[in-house]
Amino acid sequence: MEEPAIREFEMSLSDGPSDDDDEFPSTLPTDGSHSGSIRKGCDPLAQTQRSKLQHRRARINQQINKEMRMRTGAENLFRATTNNKVKETVALELSFVNSNLQLLKEELEELNSSMDVYQTDSEAVNVPMIPLGLKETKEVDVTVAIKDFICEHYGEDSFLYDKEIKELMELRQAMRTPSRNQAGLELLMEYYNQLYYLDQRFFSAQKNLGVHFHWYDSLTGVPSCQRALAFEKGSVLFNIGALYTQIGARQDRSATAGIDRAIDAFQRAAGAFNYLKENFSNAPSLDMSSPSLCMLVRLMLAQVQECVFERITLTTQDTHFTSQLRLAQEAARVSDVYLLVQQTMTQPLMKDYVPFSWVSMVQVKSEHFRALSHYYAAVALCDHMLLAGGEEEEEEAEKAFLQCHASVPAGPQLSQVLQDPEKRRKLGKAHLRRAVIRHEEAMRVHSLCKILRKMDILQDVLSVTHKRSLDKYSELDREDDFDEIAEAPEIQSHTHQKPDVIPPNFSTVKVTDIFQRLGPLSVFCARARWGPMRVICLNKREGGLGLTLRGDSPVLVAGVVPGGWAEEAGLREGDYIVAVDGKDCKWAKHGEVVHMLKSCSDRGVEISVVTLHSHDTQQVERRAVMLSLCSDKENTRHRLLSGAKGQSSASLLNWNRKKKREGSTITKRLGSAFSLSFGSIRDTEAMY
Repeated sequence: MEEPAIREFEMSLSDGPSDDDDEFPSTLPTDGSHSGSIRKGCDPLAQTQRSKLQHRRARINQQINKEMRMRTGAENLFRATTNNKVKETVALELSFVNSNLQLLKEELEELNSSMDVYQTDSEAVNVPMIPLGLKETKEVDVTVAIKDFICEHYGEDSFLYDKEIKELMELRQAMRTPSRNQAGLELLMEYYNQLYYLDQRFFSAQKNLGVHFHWYDSLTGVPSCQRALAFEKGSVLFNIGALYTQIGARQDRSATAGIDRAIDAFQRAAGAFNYLKENFSNAPSLDMSSPSLCMLVRLMLAQVQECVFERITLTTQDTHFTSQLRLAQEAARVSDVYLLVQQTMTQPLMKDYVPFSWVSMVQVKSEHFRALSHYYAAVALCDHMLLAGGEEEEEEAEKAFLQCHASVPAGPQLSQVLQDPEKRRKLGKAHLRRAVIRHEEAMRVHSLCKILRKMDILQDVLSVTHKRSLDKYSELDREDDFDEIAEAPEIQSHTHQKPDVIPPNFSTVKVTDIFQRLGPLSVFCARARWGPMRVICLNKREGGLGLTLRGDSPVLVAGVVPGGWAEEAGLREGDYIVAVDGKDCKWAKHGEVVHMLKSCSDRGVEISVVTLHSHDTQQVERRAVMLSLCSDKENTRHRLLSGAKGQSSASLLNWNRKKKREGSTITKRLGSAFSLSFGSIRDTEAMY
């Protein structure tokens, strides 16, 4: 259960669909129905390796939830009772529960470390990448809560929205099992964007909808429950990043096209996690905390850097001296970024949280690529002599050689080393010696982790590269070489392509508000307050209706003539026309409403109106403006990313209700005023 003392998950910024909130939806059918989402999730009963893994994760999460409830009850009983015998029994039960929790945690950790399930089926030998499993969630039934809110807040028959509620429930169910491709990403983003409309329609600061969202920690399976829609939204965003990691890990990196796709996926994963870290606060679970997200961002960027090295290795066709030094520096760069990830994983908050197999894999990669950096430096020195081209090439090679080393090697000057084959051989041999030492350290760390030992492909990579360095060292070794091997300096890391953090662009997935039949968000939202719907009966009368209309969707009664028929019937300035003769016109344009009024029959017309609670018409308009648009720095960034003009994006969620929301200086376009003049309607036409 949710602890009252725990602050709810919050979001500091906002973003939403790129289209204007109150724009008449282009996808809205003429009959007012909603077409629904065409994106579907994977078949939950499909017995694929990945689905079996997710089923096991879900089962373990449920068992952890059960054990934690038992532990909470036992701890409460232990504190409440004064009977020593009962305390002994409860303490014994607690020991059993804690043992079960530890076993479940270890089993879940093993599942989270099942990297081979997410890898490519290609026969190419590549170092495996670290993917992230999706957060699991329990089913949430919002039917009763939304129906009650529609009845109480909007004053409409909730049964008319059964189709929309069903569509929302189906969309949430589908996003629990997204496919591991672009369609799965679009499904998650579609639900993410729909949460914007859901927040605007049904979540307000004055009243809580009473819906609890349950999500499990991605790594530990510990359940968390909150009523804040921000928790639901943040969890979906986390799964977007996690799905990108799985897409990146499955790419065939034996070709440049697959490497480029992996780079893009890991950069977008880093962008999703970074976006989550910058915009969300008070995370109820560790996987969405700032230290964890920082670690994940660095891990994704490290994997991007590894892919960059693999692409350079594939595209480097020549065996020139400087080309091999470039490979050495790129490998050193990969080693450095993985070392940074390892340091992040061993921080106090993360040390006991991150799976041991992840820490071991990161350490293995750091040692492995450090060994490769020394190997390529040795190959450049021993196998690739300078071409007899002239002073310019010698200067370029000497400059590259100087930049390659973090410090100046002990012994003769660099120019002498490059020109003397024997001195090159000795320095190359020193680099190979360090390469072999690093390879052996990587294999030692690998052997200490039970999960990594099961990964045959990783064992193959480490063995092949270690043997290659040993063979090269044996090739350079001589029987009469009694000189002490000098200590080779470290390779200076450098990369020609730095990773980019690509933030999520939610405008790429266009959605239509599922509950758009409730009306434009500028008026018909959860934060607006209006009186009950009134039905005004107007009969035909000579001289006109005596009212002035203004704006679109919905049309506003900007004024009524004192003593006119509209005023006598009860129509007031500031009323919004929502229906004419029972025909819904919340989304109707200005001219359409006027045409309906002019086309009425002799019996008159019934106009359904609602009134926002305010003191005067100016406040009504100003409140409608504030509800329709919200300007903050996230909306500005969203418009810059999408490149669209004229966008408006209301706040997705009220992340921090204690802070005053930034006001908007943008005014709502109400359209041209239309005055239904008294002499413009012929005697034979009914007046509305």
